[in-house]
Amino acid sequence: MPTFDLSETDRLLSTTRSVRRRLDLARPVDDDVVLDCLRLAIQAPNASNHQDWRWVVITDPALRKAVGQEYRRQVVPPVEAQREGAIAAGDDGEVRILDATLYLAEHMGEVPVMVIPCLQFQPGPAIPFVWTASMLASIYPAVWSFQLALRSRGLGSVLTTAHLIDPGPVQELLGIPADHVQTCLIPVAYTMGGDFQPARRRPIGEIVTWNGWAAR
Repeated sequence: MPTFDLSETDRLLSTTRSVRRRLDLARPVDDDVVLDCLRLAIQAPNASNHQDWRWVVITDPALRKAVGQEYRRQVVPPVEAQREGAIAAGDDGEVRILDATLYLAEHMGEVPVMVIPCLQFQPGPAIPFVWTASMLASIYPAVWSFQLALRSRGLGSVLTTAHLIDPGPVQELLGIPADHVQTCLIPVAYTMGGDFQPARRRPIGEIVTWNGWAAR
């Protein structure tokens, strides 16, 4: 039975981080690299293999700037308010994360590549949750595969959803049809340094139970 190099596979899975500050904004990313990563991404499972997805790749400088301005408009005010609350609470870890979020918002328009995965789907209050869950489960595995493929090639990314507070302006900028929904925005760039480490996580014993919520 064929096996993978577990040490390398585990390193890829445990060190693919959300990269904001360490994106190299000055280094170009070749189109073929993005396409190679997307070819791998679309091997991910999706509901009934319908493949109701479109991947909008943004490299045009004027479009990147416009999308970046829209992202900043939506992100900065609420994150600044969150940051003030985190400072007041003495939560230094949260402040660091919010500082990185603000940094990305200020520089989003400079990121060399943005990718917006879209689905032919319209969520809403009348749509049962199970249907929304099914549709998102048809795109986010592919998004994660895309991020892993990027990481394996020395690029970084982060899955962002903040601009979906008001998706209309970006939808119009990119000419995305009304029957498609944006599911996230992924900035892509080479990273400055590759020494990413596993993140701090709660001990597995605190979050896993067997055969029921309270059971071992």
